[in-house]
Amino acid sequence: MPYRDPDQHSLPPVLPVGTAVVLRSELRAESGASVHPAGAAALVVRSPVEPSHAYTLRFPGGDECEVAGDVASLVLQPLGSFQASSAGGGRSDIDDHALRGLIVYRCVIGSRAYGLDRGSSDTDRRGIYLPTARMHWSVFGVPEQLEDPAAQECYWEVGKFIRLGLKANPNVLETLWTPLVEHVDPIVKPLLDEREIFLSKLIFQTFNGYALSQFRKMEQDIRTTGEVKWKHAMHLIRVLLAGVAALRTERLDLRVGDRRDELLAIRDGLVPWNRVDAIRRALHEDFQRAFVASRLPETPNFGRANEILIAIRAEVARRETA
Repeated sequence: MPYRDPDQHSLPPVLPVGTAVVLRSELRAESGASVHPAGAAALVVRSPVEPSHAYTLRFPGGDECEVAGDVASLVLQPLGSFQASSAGGGRSDIDDHALRGLIVYRCVIGSRAYGLDRGSSDTDRRGIYLPTARMHWSVFGVPEQLEDPAAQECYWEVGKFIRLGLKANPNVLETLWTPLVEHVDPIVKPLLDEREIFLSKLIFQTFNGYALSQFRKMEQDIRTTGEVKWKHAMHLIRVLLAGVAALRTERLDLRVGDRRDELLAIRDGLVPWNRVDAIRRALHEDFQRAFVASRLPETPNFGRANEILIAIRAEVARRETA
């Protein structure tokens, strides 16, 4: 979760060569003599093949030392993480529980919103959280999003949410257009009431780009493993269908309607890969035609989105001082 005790951190599986690190504890020689104090900076010059193997660190004086991989998380901290925790001053006034209490919009996206759910389908929740003015104005700042992977939840800070929406981010646009809304605070209701301000021809680039990147990953998987990730293939086709429809209808309809059986057949691996690829190529062509003919604006309505954001910020401040 975003705000943690700065003394608690986790390393990636293996720190790559070139990573700047800080010693979290004193480094001693076998004799027990202090070699480098806690807080000393070093550079990773050799990484382990496996997380349990040793790192080789080079210090500013040129000397090198090894740190066993099984204690690396206790001894090493990436410099960027160290700087962030130091800048936070070890703050304890905000914790994840407090931030989650500031969620002002919660909805369900994913298969349940698309109409592709089955009995065992996960429930994916997305939304917006709104920090207090005091939090937002402080030198500590606030996290751009709150994530709980285990619960399949993600909530964006309102400013981040709006900026992503203006970039036609597919996840944010789906969050605005899902039919499954669980909670809306009146303060952010204008974002839903005027969600059309986020729709523009940028959808062509972002939805198409997502589909193309997913397709390249799938081709790589096929080359290396010979297997197709059919769930990804289904969503690739679904995203293209949604993008084409949005350019033509000037609204984002997440429900797949009469394409449900076809999409679920793809997910179940019942449609040959060459047929799925043919559908994809045809949709890309359809997407281009829809882009040329679309009446959507070239860019979203930045001015109105900015007005809404400022009004939200002002209302938060007013509530705190009332």
